[in-house]
Amino acid sequence: MANFYTDNPDLKHHLSHPLMQKIVALKERDYTEAQTYDHAPYNFDDAMDNYDKVLEIVGEICGTTIAENAEDVDHQGPRVENGRVIYADGTQKNLDACRKAGLMGMAMPRRLGGLNFPITPYIMAADIVSRADTGFENLWGLQDCAETIYEFASEEQKQKYIPRVCAGETMSMDLTEPDAGSDLQSVMLKATEQPDGTWRLNGVKRFITNGDSDIHLVLARSEDGTKDGRGLSMFIYDKRDGGVDVRRIENKMGIKGSPTCELVYKNAKAELCGSRRMGLIKYVMALMNGARLGIAAQSVGVSELAYREALAYAKDRKQFGKAIIEFPAVYEMLATMKAKLDASRSLLYETARYVDLYKTYDDIAKERSLTPDERKEAKHYSKLADACTPLAKGLGSEYCNQNAYDCIQVHGGSGFMKDYACERLYRDARITSIYEGTTQLQVVAAIRHVTTGTYLQLIESYQAMLAETEVKPELLPVIENLKEMTARYTAAVTAVTEVKDAAFGDFMARRLVEMAGNVIMSYLLVLDAQRNDSFTHSAIVYNKIAQAVVASHSDFIANFKPGQIEDYKAC
Repeated sequence: MANFYTDNPDLKHHLSHPLMQKIVALKERDYTEAQTYDHAPYNFDDAMDNYDKVLEIVGEICGTTIAENAEDVDHQGPRVENGRVIYADGTQKNLDACRKAGLMGMAMPRRLGGLNFPITPYIMAADIVSRADTGFENLWGLQDCAETIYEFASEEQKQKYIPRVCAGETMSMDLTEPDAGSDLQSVMLKATEQPDGTWRLNGVKRFITNGDSDIHLVLARSEDGTKDGRGLSMFIYDKRDGGVDVRRIENKMGIKGSPTCELVYKNAKAELCGSRRMGLIKYVMALMNGARLGIAAQSVGVSELAYREALAYAKDRKQFGKAIIEFPAVYEMLATMKAKLDASRSLLYETARYVDLYKTYDDIAKERSLTPDERKEAKHYSKLADACTPLAKGLGSEYCNQNAYDCIQVHGGSGFMKDYACERLYRDARITSIYEGTTQLQVVAAIRHVTTGTYLQLIESYQAMLAETEVKPELLPVIENLKEMTARYTAAVTAVTEVKDAAFGDFMARRLVEMAGNVIMSYLLVLDAQRNDSFTHSAIVYNKIAQAVVASHSDFIANFKPGQIEDYKAC
């Protein structure tokens, strides 16, 4: 019987990272919650055992239910009847299984009905669910919208909505409109305040994942006469109150089990979440950070399945008298897939740990004043989380697409047929580099951490860690390569910033961000290999991949003149 957690030892490796001791102690308030809740852990080992057991349940449900339903869900898909979404039969079974297992509201505090999990094991669950069914992860993963209610809503609203999410009700974030995609400042859904303090919403939202959910977070224009982000507020809409109909479900290429809806708001009753005018400026930014991490996890789950499907087929398929895995063209492809999978997963969990630390400090600050050292740490980890989240989402989703492509290629003509899971996987993967901010927008978010030196400081911190340990002999050439790659990256940043031309900087941003990401992921894999021999192979292979990328971008930047941008505009 398949279990998608226990069959993947890499997950336990990342769950046992040394930084988890600090994260869990902070999250559990030095384990004082055990005095109030009999199911709260009383020490670190007890907490880790709890995470391990819950993830084993996630893995079992994914292996025996969600993955088994994935093909039928892809064929059947959801439908609209009388303005309401009817899920595919398999999707409903998946939701029922997750509800019965208590896997909703995992990161919410115990006092509101949650499991009080740190972000890291929650993201690990998302990784596992995505491997089982990429589309279903969208429905299940939207429980992290409750984080916005927890962070910014009133205590009354927290008590009203979060226990419902923890009990299994679904959520959505209603941001996009027909004329407001990436440019959310253009949102025009109208919010009108009523004498009783409630609001009424009118307008249309489009491309809303799980748009017929029980509880919606809605970005709407609350300030008359405004046209920019300063006139937008965040609202909570409860499906029980009515006033929102599903006009249609989009006919998508992939993730077909996840209903992507066009919604019509007709005088729908809603509650203001947080403060007026902060909807886009503060709340959506926080919401999108969580969403980017979720898509990074989704991408890793897809990469995992792509690699496993390709490996299994390559071992089984025989040509010219031997298994195709014995041909260099195939085993190189598989080694590259595994290296990209391991690299993106290492960055995913490094990012999750940074998010855990800064969010936990923010939560503690609501209970008491942070010490000067804690404030300094919180600021440090907040900056690292802000820097690594677009890297994890941007590069992880690109690797996910590349691995899905190569999975088809290993299968050859069979991969083009619907008889194999890789065909569905290929279609599902494509969206990961588009929604919740395209790869190009992740570059926009990341580039300031190139120019301000955040990535270089992170790289230097990894160098310092390795300097304090005896590096395994087989990794010494990788370390030497990384020193050269870091020097080339630093020189490229200097070459671009010294030009002092905004257009030139924008043109080169993708290359600089990719260089930083490749160096960082290569260092992370070396650190993983130092703790666990099973990562040594990927650390060596990925370093060769990264070395080629860094060299290519470095040479391009060194030989490019700002005026040559015009050659590209001519196209």
